[in-house]
Amino acid sequence: MQKKLIQILLLPLALLYGGIISLRDMFYETGLMKSSKFNLPVISVGNLSIGGAGKSPHIEYLVRLLKDYIDVGILSRGYKRETSGFRLVTVSDTAKTVGDEPKQFKNKFKDVVVAVDENRAFGIPMMVGQFPGLQAILLDDAFQHRQVQPGLNILLTQYGELFTRDFLLPAGRLREWRSAYKRADIIIVTKCPEELSDIEKDKIRKEINPFDYQKMYFSKFEYDYPYPMYDPRYRIKLDKDIDVILLSAIANTSYLKQYVEGLVKNVFPLEYEDHHHFTKEDIDYIIQKYNSIPSKRKLILTTEKDATRLELFRNAFYEKQIPLFVQPAKVVFLDNGNRDFDEYIKNYLLQFTD
Repeated sequence: MQKKLIQILLLPLALLYGGIISLRDMFYETGLMKSSKFNLPVISVGNLSIGGAGKSPHIEYLVRLLKDYIDVGILSRGYKRETSGFRLVTVSDTAKTVGDEPKQFKNKFKDVVVAVDENRAFGIPMMVGQFPGLQAILLDDAFQHRQVQPGLNILLTQYGELFTRDFLLPAGRLREWRSAYKRADIIIVTKCPEELSDIEKDKIRKEINPFDYQKMYFSKFEYDYPYPMYDPRYRIKLDKDIDVILLSAIANTSYLKQYVEGLVKNVFPLEYEDHHHFTKEDIDYIIQKYNSIPSKRKLILTTEKDATRLELFRNAFYEKQIPLFVQPAKVVFLDNGNRDFDEYIKNYLLQFTD
């Protein structure tokens, strides 16, 4: 009831915001504002809502799909970084210099070109200028940014929080009107349950109502064994004798929390705002929280994205012998949808023309 009341109070601001978005879209559609097009394949991955749909794992899926066949690069804005302008991401960068997601990409794919730039229309030619062998660019979180017209637009929407049930900021979580989904070539319903019935899939398809030109898929996260931040070569298996502090600063932890709760004795969530840059005071509190749990077997578990921001404090955890583990995740398509999705992406690249 309280949430509904807040939404009603914020409705005028949401409508004002929506009017600005509509005006911008009109400028682009009438040609008063122009989107940049490039003579190489550009694939955008994004969502209509703010955070939580799983953009990074889907970007990583595309990198794994393509990197052995073509030279692919990743361009992100580098949200909440302390630098500005175009910057190539290196392994020595931190989440503060390039943002957590670009740092995560570089940690995983050291041979892949990763760059950040708030202005993607400028960032793409900078990447190609420095790496003329690049054959495709993946744009991270770019659906709502229209300076670049991608050749392929992938829209993510989270199961249980579909964009069709949401409203514009600040009354809701949408960054654009729901109707913006028409720009998508592919729609992926992410973070689906392990078993999603055909009946429920059909209900979601009818609710989203994709156009004839749009492909629609369902995906979930598959979690591997966690690894210690101090040495990623090793893995542990979670079991019912372990108490876990689930440390996160991401938009939505419910999917991961539900998974971990099914494996361990107790879960103690410790949540911060999305993209939060941890401070020494935060670390002291986290360690104090860990020490207060009266259990012989306990650990701190965090996400790969959060780990990029915790790296700066790894010595503090290590010196106090605090077991800090990272939970890796990867995308899996339901109903063998990966075959059709992979084929669609490959055909787009093979048939690409300037």
